[in-house]
Amino acid sequence: MTSPIRTAVFPVAGLGTRFLPATKATPKELLPVIDTPLIQFAIDEARAAGIEKMVFVSHPTKASIERYVRHDHDLAEQLRDKGKGEVADMLQGMAACPHSEEIQFVMQDQPLGLGHAVLMAREHVGEEAFAVILPDDLILGEPGCLKEMVEAHAQCGGHLVASMEVAPEETKSYGVLDVLERKDKFTRARGMVEKPAPEDAPSRLAVVGRYVLDSSIFEDLATQTPGAGGEIQLTDAIAAGIARVGLAGFEFSGKRFDCGSKSGMLAAKLHMAAGDPEYADVMARHGLRTEQIDRIAAE
Repeated sequence: MTSPIRTAVFPVAGLGTRFLPATKATPKELLPVIDTPLIQFAIDEARAAGIEKMVFVSHPTKASIERYVRHDHDLAEQLRDKGKGEVADMLQGMAACPHSEEIQFVMQDQPLGLGHAVLMAREHVGEEAFAVILPDDLILGEPGCLKEMVEAHAQCGGHLVASMEVAPEETKSYGVLDVLERKDKFTRARGMVEKPAPEDAPSRLAVVGRYVLDSSIFEDLATQTPGAGGEIQLTDAIAAGIARVGLAGFEFSGKRFDCGSKSGMLAAKLHMAAGDPEYADVMARHGLRTEQIDRIAAE
């Protein structure tokens, strides 16, 4: 049995260029799906998985993320003075709890890659296995994806990555597993190829934005030379540790939306709206049904 996963790293330093001009003043992670920012979904998923420490690797220009994550006492008091105590209670419940959660912010000044962002959290992670959550990969479902992965990691240890089947033409957008063996929701892998062309892809099993990683990955990240785009690639460091700790993909049960893209964000909003009676009239007026939306999201 492996140790419990207590820490999650949230890489949130990216500039969100695909959503400009909206992200000129508002971080991508604070863009809402209806009325809930992407970062809140990620935080809630981490909490449901038993995470006690959250490390946000951010950028100096994105101070609003820390303001969102922490409790805003002044705002709560203003809301209560205006008779909006229920709203104040809701916001306090969503914010980090100083009594049960440890929150750390680390600044990544230069865009040196996802691997570099994870490496910057090393001091706050220590020697235990830990999780990484990419907030713009929205995964909806019960139980949450990270909870499933934490439970799965207790069985297999090593590096565990969330994986899903993609269309052949989509492999060029993902890290793709080189499969050794598939059993139930687990896929043992001999390696991982970053963004292969369809004809070069070793499989169609793509890695998406949830990871549970052995802490030894920090040594691989610290000694790794820059890869594609001059960045420190997390996938390269994961691959470097396979012989030592192993690598497995885990096929989660939830529904994933790539909210780093405009089409994925739109699909997520339509999916949430379709499941909420408050928006039933609007959806019906435009002839939109849940099954249609989910089909669009899968394309």
